[in-house]
Amino acid sequence: MSTFGDPLYVKTLARLQYLCSKREYCSSDIFRKALTILEGDRESAEKITASLVSEKYIDDFRYSEAFARDKSALSGWGEAKIRYVLFSKSISKEAVDAAIDGLDPEKSYSKMENVIRAKYRSLKNDTNCRLKLLRFAVGRGYSYDKVSSLIDEIVKGI
Repeated sequence: MSTFGDPLYVKTLARLQYLCSKREYCSSDIFRKALTILEGDRESAEKITASLVSEKYIDDFRYSEAFARDKSALSGWGEAKIRYVLFSKSISKEAVDAAIDGLDPEKSYSKMENVIRAKYRSLKNDTNCRLKLLRFAVGRGYSYDKVSSLIDEIVKGI
């Protein structure tokens, strides 16, 4: 177990403070980084993570909102995929719900439409175009109900 006087502990804490000051991280990502640097010392990794949370270097609510906003706007991910990835990072349900609620539904729909239209252009002459578009859109995290009618419109040329 490393302590506050241990040079590796102090160096790890300083390094992770620097990383967290440059971009958003969630507590589970930082815990894994600390665990790797500290060569499996779970107790010290937990202390460092708790210290970073208490000093506001890490905030899972802030992280989940930034993650959801970026993945929706830049990567064209839907709600389901964003939820899945955030839950896989051990983010609380409250933080995930707040992040999803913070998304602009009109921008999300517009991004979904643009992503599906772009994919349609590459599949236009495929006999299984509709099925492939549905699979693609659902894999991106969009709900079947939302994409099904949109895909029908796109395929029919409406």
